[in-house]
This record gives sequence, C-alpha cells and structure tokens, in this order.
Amino acid sequence: MSKTLGEHMSNNKSIEANVMIVDDEEAILTLLRYNLEKEGFNVISTGDGQEALTLVKEQRPDIIVLDWMLPGLSGIEVCERLRGNNETKGIPIIMLSARGEEGDRIRGLDAGADDYMVKPFSPNELAARIRAVFRRFRPALVEKTLEYGELKLDLAAHKVSRAGHDVHLSPTEFGLLQYLMEHPGRVFSREQLLDAVWGHDIYVELRTVDVHIRRLRKGLDPEGKFPEIIRTVRSAGYALEANESADFSE
Repeated sequence: MSKTLGEHMSNNKSIEANVMIVDDEEAILTLLRYNLEKEGFNVISTGDGQEALTLVKEQRPDIIVLDWMLPGLSGIEVCERLRGNNETKGIPIIMLSARGEEGDRIRGLDAGADDYMVKPFSPNELAARIRAVFRRFRPALVEKTLEYGELKLDLAAHKVSRAGHDVHLSPTEFGLLQYLMEHPGRVFSREQLLDAVWGHDIYVELRTVDVHIRRLRKGLDPEGKFPEIIRTVRSAGYALEANESADFSE
C-alpha cells in the first residue's frame, strides 16, 4: 500500500513540507488548513497579497496556493513578482480562481503558476495536486530515496551510498547533500544554503558552509576515485554537477 505524505514524514522528521495558502476567504483558509495539516503539511496562511510577499521571504514555503482575487495586490501580481525575484522564482505556485474560462487559465499559467484549480474544488484534490507538483520540483518531500548518478540518498534510513559503497556523513553534511540533490544543477549562494540547512534563526558564519562543503566532498570521495560532483561557482556559491543523469525513485 502506498504511503501518504504524512506517513513518509513520520519516518523522517527532518522532511517537512511548508504550504502557504493565500486567500481572503476565511472559511476557505480554515477548511484548507484543517485538511492539509491532516495530510501532514505545515500550513502558513494569509488573506493579503502584500503580506504574502513578506511571508514568502521570511518563511520560505515549499509551495504556494494562491487565490487570483485578492484585495489590493491580486494573485496574478503576486505570482509575477515572485517569478521576477531570483530568490523566490523557483517556488512552485498553484493558482486558485473562480474563473474557469480557457483564457483565464492561460493567463494564470503565463503569469508563472505551475498549476491552476477552479473553485469550488475538493481539498483532497488540492492535496493530490500539491503532491504531484512536489514530485516534479521537490521529490524529497514525497519520495523515500533520491538518486543522482552513482549517488543514492535514503531519506527514511538516513543513509548515503556511492557506486554501492556506504558513505559516512554528519547530520549537517547529510542535510547539505539532500538539499543539493533536490535541486541538481542549481547554484546556491552560501546565504541560501545557510537558510536551507541551518535555518533562518541560527547565526552561522558564511565560511562554515565552505568548511562543510569540503567535508562533504571528502566524505563522498575519500580516496579521490570519482569526478568532482559538487561544483564551486566563483562569486556565486555551489551546485551539484548537472552532467550526471538524475533520477528520483521510491
């Protein structure tokens, strides 16, 4: 029997999917919060588009469920601003709207939404759509294993192997590798890695990232037998090399 997201998360408490709901109808916010929390998601909510932009920077949600019709700043405008910002352009967005015409759907998708749902809808369908988007963009939130070339990361067992051999990493190095494997080929600054792995509320010097990257590289290849998999991008940060074929599986 397949597991729900909540069951996957119970096996690995470090994986928590943060869903932001932006809708000015209190009844919808309450309904969606109840159902999504029951599914195992952490829910952040607001009914204001401008506040949503602020919360996105502070909370860094994994996905945004965004209503089109908002007071002041519309959902379309919020979507366009998020897509125009390098720090937020990669966050998946599901657009909600009572507008069901083809032209409205096209406009929502053209603004940058990854999916579009017409009201009224089932909370269970929304949860399924969220999981489907995660399978495309953040597979670690719904899958048990990440694979990238010869590298395999087992989220449930908290184990790593490369070419069939066990790799021994500290919890911080494991977290760094997991985050990089979730986004192969994408370059992350030291600040972004600090926020993602250490958290927003903990002060850590930027050079700490460099130290742990060096340890991670050593742990992944103690004998120097493999090509370098973590690339340093001058004046930008680090990325998992994109020249290996990536695969995500259960």
